[in-house]
Amino acid sequence: MTASNFTLLFLAALALSTALRLWLDVRHMRHVAAHRDQVPGDFFGRIELVDHRKAADYTAAKLRLGFVEIAVDTLLLLAFTLGGALALIDAALRDLLGGGHLQGLALFATVAVVGFVIGLPASLYRSFVIEERFGFNKLTLPLWFADLAKGAVLAVVIGGPLLYAVLWLMNAMGRHWWFYVWLVWLGTNLLLLVLYPTVIAPLFNKFTPLEDASLKQRIEALLARCGFASSGLFVMDGSKRSAHGNAYFTGFGAARRIVFFDTLLEKLAPQEIEAVLAHELGHFRHKHVVKRIALMSAMSLAFLWLLGQLIDQPWFYAGLGVGAGSTALGLLLFSMVLPVFLFPLAPLTSALSRKHEYEADAYAAQQTAAADLIAALVKLYRDNAATLTPDPLHSLFHDSHPPASQRIARLHQA
Repeated sequence: MTASNFTLLFLAALALSTALRLWLDVRHMRHVAAHRDQVPGDFFGRIELVDHRKAADYTAAKLRLGFVEIAVDTLLLLAFTLGGALALIDAALRDLLGGGHLQGLALFATVAVVGFVIGLPASLYRSFVIEERFGFNKLTLPLWFADLAKGAVLAVVIGGPLLYAVLWLMNAMGRHWWFYVWLVWLGTNLLLLVLYPTVIAPLFNKFTPLEDASLKQRIEALLARCGFASSGLFVMDGSKRSAHGNAYFTGFGAARRIVFFDTLLEKLAPQEIEAVLAHELGHFRHKHVVKRIALMSAMSLAFLWLLGQLIDQPWFYAGLGVGAGSTALGLLLFSMVLPVFLFPLAPLTSALSRKHEYEADAYAAQQTAAADLIAALVKLYRDNAATLTPDPLHSLFHDSHPPASQRIARLHQA
């Protein structure tokens, strides 16, 4: 492989990925607009036309912002790589800090800050214009900045030492460094999964024990039927940020806990809440979380091995606009360009995720009434303004859950 050939390969992959994303979004927007004035048959009488139109308009608004974000992301990637910005930043930091791991940390931090600043207008527009317009945003600017500050502190406290360890291992562990880096990455992720429910999540939200005695009794009976041991049932104050609702379980072993958004408890009947939770427990019963962790671990090992083959190749750096390579540059460039090559494969991971959702739905229909889960899903689609008529191809690439009509149809057969 020569540098010029790799440049052409990168540009071809970037053009294909960008064109595919834009084409899929245009298809999706046209498909949703074409069905805006007719509620699908499975939902007729359950969802009002005004709510169906709201979902279509909400989808269109997000897609229009998405067009801008795709263009900005593509131009930013080109500016960092072939445009020479990354090489200039690296050279400036070398003059200031010299070589070594500190310079590598500074390089990652600088690129992250630049990317954040450029993406800031879109982030603010999404929260304070689109979400506000459709009645979902509950954020205030002070809370938004507080979340931003907490996220930055976590990135420094957790990400900084992890990145330093990775850079050290890449330099110190010889040709098989990628395996040791993988072990550290895997261990850190598992540790974060354990710590998230009790250490990280409470930094952003308030969690209080579920107080509704009758609902608690219903849920505990469901947990007993499903053989699920939990450290507690909690309500999260999701309403202080958004009107969207959900429920989930998180953590491992004794740290596992079940969390309900307060917005979900306000909108669903007790039997519908039970059905939604049964769906989440279906993921537990089928070991979907473990399977996803195993898949992600295998993929990360493969990607780190690939980086191990590329990091010493001069054409890899030169082909991406960087003259001289380094450990930090190699890792950063690889993380920036890998998504470009992977996007066409998105339907594979989406298909696996959809399979898991169908399995969780089927499990919920065994443990509770399928009609209750259907009723809950219809309310969630309506209240979250989720489109009922996604473009099939767009959904194939982007949606981790099956289209609403397909889920409802399967549940009717359960």
